[in-house]
Amino acid sequence: MFTSPIFQMLERGLDAAALRQETISDNLANINTPNYKAKKVQFQTELDGSLSAYRTSSRHMPFNQSIGQSMTVARDNSTMMNNNGNNVDLDKEMTELAKNQILNQALVQRLNGKFNSLQMVIKGGK
Repeated sequence: MFTSPIFQMLERGLDAAALRQETISDNLANINTPNYKAKKVQFQTELDGSLSAYRTSSRHMPFNQSIGQSMTVARDNSTMMNNNGNNVDLDKEMTELAKNQILNQALVQRLNGKFNSLQMVIKGGK
């Protein structure tokens, strides 16, 4: 029952949101640490775009989204925001934090909806 694709996608989404939260928290905690480089979560596709589909119209969206993704945390060494070598941007981190919280809430609501549907089926539609 919990191995359905929807439950698995919601679980992966919550895992990604948790990793983003941890990464953003690390960046904010080290905002004044000399030579600290901001971290960011990156997604790498496992299928490398090997999925394809026939489009019957140029107005159709391309089908190049992968199903499986793996997450890694990478440091951004390309910039330097402060004189102490730190590149954490408070405004950017707070924006990413707000976006991640909204995503997390949406995923939890969707998961609750799936559990409520299961509960209704178990109770016989009552």
